[in-house]
Amino acid sequence: MNLIFDTHWVMMLILLPLFGAVACFLWSRQAVTLGLITAVSVLLSVIALTLQVLEQGTLRYAVGGWGAPLGIDLYVDGLSLLMLIVTAVVGVAISVYSSAYFKPGKAKHYWPLWMFLWAALNSLFLSADIFNLYVTLELMGLAAVALVALSGSASALAAAMRYLLISLLGSLFYLMGVALLYHAYGTVDIALLAQQVESSPAVWAAIGLMVTGLLLKIALFPLHFWLPAAHSSAPAPVSALLSALVVKASFYILLRLWLDVFPEANLALSYLLGLLGASAIIWGGIQALYQTRLKLLIAYSTVMQIGYLFLAFPLASIIGWKAVFYLLLSHAIAKTAMFMAAGNILFYGGHDQIADLDRVAQRLPITLTAFGLAGISLMGLPPSGGFIAKWLLLEAIILSGQWWWAIILIAGGLLTGAYVFKVIGFAFTQAEVPHEPRMVPKRMEWVTLTVAVLAIMLGFMAPQLLALMDLGAPFGETMS
Repeated sequence: MNLIFDTHWVMMLILLPLFGAVACFLWSRQAVTLGLITAVSVLLSVIALTLQVLEQGTLRYAVGGWGAPLGIDLYVDGLSLLMLIVTAVVGVAISVYSSAYFKPGKAKHYWPLWMFLWAALNSLFLSADIFNLYVTLELMGLAAVALVALSGSASALAAAMRYLLISLLGSLFYLMGVALLYHAYGTVDIALLAQQVESSPAVWAAIGLMVTGLLLKIALFPLHFWLPAAHSSAPAPVSALLSALVVKASFYILLRLWLDVFPEANLALSYLLGLLGASAIIWGGIQALYQTRLKLLIAYSTVMQIGYLFLAFPLASIIGWKAVFYLLLSHAIAKTAMFMAAGNILFYGGHDQIADLDRVAQRLPITLTAFGLAGISLMGLPPSGGFIAKWLLLEAIILSGQWWWAIILIAGGLLTGAYVFKVIGFAFTQAEVPHEPRMVPKRMEWVTLTVAVLAIMLGFMAPQLLALMDLGAPFGETMS
């Protein structure tokens, strides 16, 4: 046990996937084996870090012995730990799935990029200063763009180029905000900024720039125009990564800044974010309902589900923040399962046209079951994790007296049910033009079902996960 508590697991979580990326690149023929070993090693390291944090409380690690404001600090509290846990769980699932999904020609490019992306994600969740967040955000974006272009098709390359331009633009806005805060206060450390930042024109200019840049990367309506093409054109494991982890990482940064750095929130800005979130729920749900391709439907579903995350901003309560963070975790798991299910169907039939699913229910019952379970969580039906999150959000709405958000919550659930059952309905019918199916590896089917079951099981893990969120009091005693 002393080894667990004395090891600097925060550094291990960055170095392991980084070394894994280099190893997969140098020994490309063994990339699948090396990638799986790295994935399991990272999961075990996250478990060890969890035990360490539960025993010792929040951790702050000064890289190279140089702490803030001169050096780089890594910090772990309840929120960052939960993001590391969900990243590890999703990462292992996607790694197992990818080991059967990609042919050797694509695998040798996929695994180094995926490991590099994982290293960037872990670095981002552990970063304790706003400039290091920018660096990790850029590294994550570059790896994600390369993964989107992996299929090599014209549509994938066009989507990747658009994603690259938007990612760079968002990073530029964010960096300009960082520069303003550093000029005003002489530090980029989040803890030091939290003590010094006061309301001023320079600070509000920085807030505007940073929020705008992050909203571009999060793809909140109406800045979502790049997301459907990128998510639908990428290979299924990459789509799952983008929806479950990459978009959530940008939201995590926004939530961190909102809770720790930004001065008392402007009520108008809070309501603006809430209205954009409500618009995303309705617009994304309607667009998903009209799609004819399964992956494009799921991509618009991501646009919709992102909207829920912003309903907590006008509520400004601890319950609301907990609800939105639990929703983030639930959505990450459910959307991973849903994109994996779409990948299985595409692998099986060679297309993802919803009207021509050709009796998928009879031929891929495990995959369709996984899709249905993921849909239950997205709809917010009991006993799923999505139900717990939306119940907490509804509780915050009632306590705040802002009943109109409840209408959006209910309408979003109905729209989600409509497009989920649309897919399930066509899965039982025979296509007009039969096609030759291809056998889906059992590994891909069973890992999809496992992740979908986990999306339901999150509903039973709520007491433990909600208690973990309180570690380090990231939400504070009172919320502005």
